[in-house]
Amino acid sequence: MATVSWFRTRRKRADGRTMARLSRAELQRLNRSKVVEAARGEFAERGFGGATIDGIAGRAGLTRGAVYSNFPGKRALYFTVLAELSRAADPGPGAAARARTAREALGAFARAWVTRLPLVSGDPGDPAGEGRLPVDLLPEVLADERLRAVVSGLRRLDALLLGLALERMDVLAPGRSALPGREAAVEGQAGARAAGSGRRVRVAEAALTTLRGASELAVAAPGFVEPFDLVAVGEELAGLDLDDRWAPPPVVPPVQPADAPWPAGALSSGGDVSWPGSEPGGARAADGEAGSARARGLGAEGVGAEDGVVAVLGPLEAGAAEEAVRAAPPGVSVTVALVGGDPAEQAPLTRLWLADVTRCLREAFPPRAWPRLRVAYDETGALAAAAGVPAATDDTIAAVRVRDGRIVARAEGSGACHAIASSVRLATV
Repeated sequence: MATVSWFRTRRKRADGRTMARLSRAELQRLNRSKVVEAARGEFAERGFGGATIDGIAGRAGLTRGAVYSNFPGKRALYFTVLAELSRAADPGPGAAARARTAREALGAFARAWVTRLPLVSGDPGDPAGEGRLPVDLLPEVLADERLRAVVSGLRRLDALLLGLALERMDVLAPGRSALPGREAAVEGQAGARAAGSGRRVRVAEAALTTLRGASELAVAAPGFVEPFDLVAVGEELAGLDLDDRWAPPPVVPPVQPADAPWPAGALSSGGDVSWPGSEPGGARAADGEAGSARARGLGAEGVGAEDGVVAVLGPLEAGAAEEAVRAAPPGVSVTVALVGGDPAEQAPLTRLWLADVTRCLREAFPPRAWPRLRVAYDETGALAAAAGVPAATDDTIAAVRVRDGRIVARAEGSGACHAIASSVRLATV
């Protein structure tokens, strides 16, 4: 009987050798990869509207049931294809960006952005037509009120990431700070908080509105957008004074004491890091090339045990991340765990939406100017559950303070991020 069982767990390879039968989890991963690859070809050839689940299943050599066991529908699969293409296009950290001022950095950001725009129709270097895959993204989002609201919240988050980087550049500019290394970085983190001044998020919003609009035009009408003009516009936007100030929320919920374990590795097991922010153990990814190399790998082992502030936010409330960033003391890590009511669609959409911004941040800004805010999508709900949010929704707002691997404080509702981050500040005074 043991012999029969052994033969049942072996199969022949093409070269005649035997190999162990794939486990259920391995087979699921293999089938998912096949489905995504097949969908990529189907969407490129037929567009989102013309693509069918049957067509994708046929290309993958699988059944419809196999497709649906990995994705709930065509739209979730479409978002996943686009998100994986965006991730594959990320060149990762290369030579350190040379920008020395916010003007230079925002111009470089715009230059990095336009390098991926389709500038001509029928690109001979793209025979499969994958450059036009995103053409159906915006119509699909606009047709769904819930998705429009999700994207609106994500826009606030990506503007915050770019705005924080611009604020850091203002401090790191030649002649602006005599403090070396980490001291200058800490000074920059705190500088934008003083009296609400120095905020650059509105400039970031204007820049991203311009660049995202150009992306949609370039997809609809290749050749219409002049890339050099966009770079010049980015440089000029950096010099605008929009009287941008941040005000704390007028009302905050009470901070509740807590004593519960924060699961080590919760992020690595249940989340997907869109922006690493800082290294596990407190080493800043923005402080050097070693950190940026780890950041590219999107590794987050052990990050769940790091002390700091963790904000659990639905996409409609993603902008509340700024409360934690502004209120937390310098050197305190801030992690945003995005959650939602439909992770199958929202997780890849979040990765896709933030991918352009994070890619260009890496290319255009020196590592010392990278935002200290870690962003991840909590697809399995592990972080939300650990933070005391058993049923996450699109408008979830909750925050916890983690110290020595344990949750020591919780707050929930509007203003929770500010309340928790402020409690850290009070405890350190």
